Amino acid sequence: MTDHAKQAQASAGDPIVLIVDDDPSMRRALTNLFQSVGLKVEAFSSAAEIMEAKPPAVPSCLVLDIRLPGLSGLDLQADLAKANIHTPIIFITGHGDIPMTVRAMKSGAVDFLTKPVRDQDMLDAVQAAIERDRKRRDAEQSISGVRSRFEGLTARERDVLALVASGLMNKQVAAELGLAEITVKIYRGQIMRKMAAKSLADLVRMTDALGIPRNRGHLQT
Repeated sequence: MTDHAKQAQASAGDPIVLIVDDDPSMRRALTNLFQSVGLKVEAFSSAAEIMEAKPPAVPSCLVLDIRLPGLSGLDLQADLAKANIHTPIIFITGHGDIPMTVRAMKSGAVDFLTKPVRDQDMLDAVQAAIERDRKRRDAEQSISGVRSRFEGLTARERDVLALVASGLMNKQVAAELGLAEITVKIYRGQIMRKMAAKSLADLVRMTDALGIPRNRGHLQT
């Protein structure tokens, strides 16, 4: 059984723990620990190896040794961030110090554990990290759906949406865009339907989530 192969037999949608440690005995011990609670595992011996692998498409976390040959764990954390890969990281080390801990946590690490790590501490950290990643993925999927619906709006509907979301009444929107008030009402109804918004408040939350400007200076022409 190779370190680089998937270690657990589980369905494609199950969470996965990624391990990066240059110590074979540590990789083996962590793999056995995570498998013992039914987690799927992939193990790597270096930062270069995991950077060549495709990021998981399921909730996951990375258990990362801070001291590695070549690229260090902290450098890998920085490179993953630059690559827009947001897998939660749990650092492990036998040589931890305060500056390392501060740098790791400020950069978004979930936890920083010193070897030898208690099994329960590791499992608790992994559970928290996987849950964080699951929530992030759920939020991104929700935003992706909203963005797709927004992209289905016409340019004029987006103009109306920006003004409606900023709090203007139909009459004010009509005056701003040089439209009849009844036309604005029709556009507003179309927008609510296309965006699958249940209320104006719901629509405003969507525009905020997408970062859509809600002021007149950003209207499309």
